[in-house]
Amino acid sequence: MPEHFRALIVILFLAGVVFVMARRPATDLIPYSDFKRRRNLWFVLTLVAFASHSFWVYVAAAGLIMYIAGRRERNAMALFFMLLFLIPPASVQIPGFGVVNYLVDLNHVRLLTLCVLLPAALALSRQSDTLRFGRTWPDKLLAASLVLMSVLYLRETTLTDTLRQALYLYVDVFLPYYVASRGLKEISDFKDAMLAFVLASFVLALIGFAEFVRHWLLYNALIDAMGVQWSMSSYLSRGGSLRASATTGQAIALGYVMSVAIGLYLFVQGYVRSQLQRVLGALLLAAGLFAPLSRGPWIGAVVIVVVFIAMGKGAIKRLTVLALAGVLALPLLTVLPGGDKVLDLLPFIGNIEKENITYRERLIDNSWIVIQRNPLFGSFDFRNTPEMQSMIQGEGIIDIVNTYVSLALRVGLVGLALFVAFFVTVLLGIRKAMRAFPDKDDEQRQLGRALLATLVGILVIIFTVSSITIIPTVYWSVAGLGVAYIQRVRRLRSSQASDLPAAGLQIR
Repeated sequence: MPEHFRALIVILFLAGVVFVMARRPATDLIPYSDFKRRRNLWFVLTLVAFASHSFWVYVAAAGLIMYIAGRRERNAMALFFMLLFLIPPASVQIPGFGVVNYLVDLNHVRLLTLCVLLPAALALSRQSDTLRFGRTWPDKLLAASLVLMSVLYLRETTLTDTLRQALYLYVDVFLPYYVASRGLKEISDFKDAMLAFVLASFVLALIGFAEFVRHWLLYNALIDAMGVQWSMSSYLSRGGSLRASATTGQAIALGYVMSVAIGLYLFVQGYVRSQLQRVLGALLLAAGLFAPLSRGPWIGAVVIVVVFIAMGKGAIKRLTVLALAGVLALPLLTVLPGGDKVLDLLPFIGNIEKENITYRERLIDNSWIVIQRNPLFGSFDFRNTPEMQSMIQGEGIIDIVNTYVSLALRVGLVGLALFVAFFVTVLLGIRKAMRAFPDKDDEQRQLGRALLATLVGILVIIFTVSSITIIPTVYWSVAGLGVAYIQRVRRLRSSQASDLPAAGLQIR
């Protein structure tokens, strides 16, 4: 039996376990019909991918299925999140048929975006109650950032390629943000979309943990069977153990997804009636977070939990208990079997691959020298500078393992400032919106807590990784959720304010 079919059997079994266990708690949040339809669609598209033996056959079949499913879906972001991690986002060039070298790079995420989010965006733009793009500060900052990037592409490539890159920005950045920020209007919409992300992450978590235990990257054979070349599909280890990646292509990307899922789960789990189910969900995400052995996402997950607790009731007491538990766990690990190995993996404590921290420090120092030469708008050939050439690793690559540094190098401090200002504006907007609900147990405030904590964690994690594979798609989407939350609170306050005069007239 071919390896990708053996992998398919394992994947279907693991996903089946997750969906069976998640059925009851999921229906505490959404109708069973929605859960069943998306679950079945996940299985159908997975079978299509593994049976296609060709990326183009998959594109034709899956594209049609996604488009039809999207037309029937009431929450496009929920469907998008549910299918986002279906297969690895390995890209294939669409031929130019002699007119140009090639048209565009296409992968699963872009196919999903075009089939589900593009029709949803067009439908939203025609609705009278949809806030026009450009009316909020995050919109303006994002638009300025996209325009700046598009213009700067002209200095390093042809007009044709600049148009291609501008299309990528529209598909990869604008569409996820726009649909997330405009498509979620009711609290039920947020529950639906966030649950879909968590469910998809549950599947990733169990698959990733299985990869870690069995030392087998389950999706590598699928990429080969489809005839796709992808540099991301490689076995990486740390401390003698395989670093799982599942469909994300990189271990740190899997850890990043797990951290984001933990942040969203902090909101979703509040609606699950079974305490056992809540604990099992948390343990599954923790296992998925551990499996990639990526320390940046571990730190990010801790930040998410700490920020979430800090904005709730009894924050000081709970944070003290959490800190004491962390301190007491360290000596406990020294006496448990395998505990020393775990200690060696911990950031700032362990001794395994400490040179990675040194590399990141050198990257910041050398990059700053390069940035100072072109501070405003960066340079397209920064990799050719002596400082960056000295950063070449054994694989012959310069790994810019810091999203902020990468932006400063490519689009300068102006581009970096627009990027940071966008997220800061969203965070401040969420925090301001939360104040409209003095009761810390109010579900509207709980939603704001989860989104704010998750975004803070994302901004910490991307300090340790460049924006590869699905990482940017996730942070633009979560930022869109934050903007949708801000707009929802504004609508609530406006409706309450408009009701006051009417109530006064009735009293008279």
